[in-house]
Amino acid sequence: MGSPELARTLAELAHEIRREVSVLIDRRGRVLSVSVADAKAAELPSIRAGENRLAGYHLLHAHPKGGPLSKGDLSALFLNRLDAVSAIDAKNEGQPGPVYTAHLTPPGTVGEEEDWRILPPVPVFQIDDFDLGAQVSALEEEIARAAVGRESKKDRERALLVQIDQGEFDAEERLEELSELARTAGAEVVYKELIYRRNLKAGTLVGAGKLEELTSKAYHLDADLLIFGQELGAAQAREIEAATGLKIIDRTQLILDIFALHAQGVESRLQVELAQLRYMKPRLLGAGAQLSRIGGGGGSAAGGAIGTRGPGETKLELDRRRINDRLSFLEKQLEGGSLRREERRKSRERNDVPVVSIVGYTNAGKSTLLNAFTHAAEAPKRVLAANKLFATLRPTSRQGFIDGIGPVIFTDTVGFIRDLPKDLTRAFRATLEEIGDADVLLHVVDAASPGADTRLNAVNRILEDLGFVDMPTVVALNKADSAEPDALEREIERTGGVPVSALKSAGISELKEALADAIGQVQRQEMAQREEAREVAAQYR
Repeated sequence: MGSPELARTLAELAHEIRREVSVLIDRRGRVLSVSVADAKAAELPSIRAGENRLAGYHLLHAHPKGGPLSKGDLSALFLNRLDAVSAIDAKNEGQPGPVYTAHLTPPGTVGEEEDWRILPPVPVFQIDDFDLGAQVSALEEEIARAAVGRESKKDRERALLVQIDQGEFDAEERLEELSELARTAGAEVVYKELIYRRNLKAGTLVGAGKLEELTSKAYHLDADLLIFGQELGAAQAREIEAATGLKIIDRTQLILDIFALHAQGVESRLQVELAQLRYMKPRLLGAGAQLSRIGGGGGSAAGGAIGTRGPGETKLELDRRRINDRLSFLEKQLEGGSLRREERRKSRERNDVPVVSIVGYTNAGKSTLLNAFTHAAEAPKRVLAANKLFATLRPTSRQGFIDGIGPVIFTDTVGFIRDLPKDLTRAFRATLEEIGDADVLLHVVDAASPGADTRLNAVNRILEDLGFVDMPTVVALNKADSAEPDALEREIERTGGVPVSALKSAGISELKEALADAIGQVQRQEMAQREEAREVAAQYR
């Protein structure tokens, strides 16, 4: 705790220079540093406290204006996991007054509203009566015991979610979507918060005060992961991680992780690896050991923590030159896949079989609808359909039948999402461009989810970027059996869509009729164009 003589010296110095003076004392009673600063700005060594241990330092400082421990003192105690922090009241002409001390409490301590316990003030001559060593040992034993109990119950990473609201009308919906993304990646969401910030802080987005609150939440809820709904720069992620001590993931990295988890085929895995490398390449500077996070997940078959799954390249080939070589190799491999898809498209054109591309927001029910169209109840014909985001990454084609048209090829595509990461869009562009070879688009909308109109518009924006917005389109309002009747009626009126329930195979006949009309119209237009071409050719002959 220090000695009465040291306390008197600090009080005299603080009074003389009219500033706070701090000393850092280790567990052997040695003074390691002296700082003319408050507790938050005091000079601290690089602290490498273990998860179940404290830092091993006691901070003693003098307040020239008097008063008990400040909010900054207590924040320094908590954020640096100090053994204790003490403040000497030095307002009486440099004579030391009462000494105020606080120490941390274990997470989940009954009867404690804060992260710390403030002890009653004592006179300066009693400063060394308190047995801080025994208190610290007991506290670390409690923390370790609580950690063992929590670890035995915890089977998934526990995450805090932060979505920043800059005035968007759909900010709450974005937070819910972030929660669903985290769940799909395998995290347990223990806390989520929508933070309004008109202007973002350059380094931390939300400011130091809010990060302290989030750190406290993580401490009490035993969370080790902080996920931001905004894309973070490398410097921002490092600064937030240094301030909180938590693992930091942004929305883009979370989506990439889900793609790595669900990638099944060789081509899908190559595309995911390409996207991950493009995402990580500009973040190499200063990333250090974090680069190994996506070095050995092995795709969907392996476990691993969120942000650690990936293609399995050792440390992601840290050298930039080698990463560039890997990028070139992957792009060439994917070019081969594009050629194979081109051959399949030409084969379908020769057979003159109409193609319907099923597009839509992720988890709208596209794969379930494909199974309903093709009556695929069992594998291998059945397509994977799961109540998760991005369950399907590999485009899958199945043959069905529509009265009045005959055989039809239905192609299930990668699910879309608002603000789809650019690296993923680039990696999957060849796959997505196959949509343009369809005769008709079937746009599947989850009519039961709030914000169906915004999700429909998000898909249309992606289709517009790909140049497919003017293609003949039929809208299927899926999950109609779970939708609110009034909301469903509004969507039918707004989109002209057909209400269906792919899970219950309800409305499939009406949807096939709408597709038959759209395909028939396309075929009549093609026939008219061919006839016109023949007439022009005849004139030239």
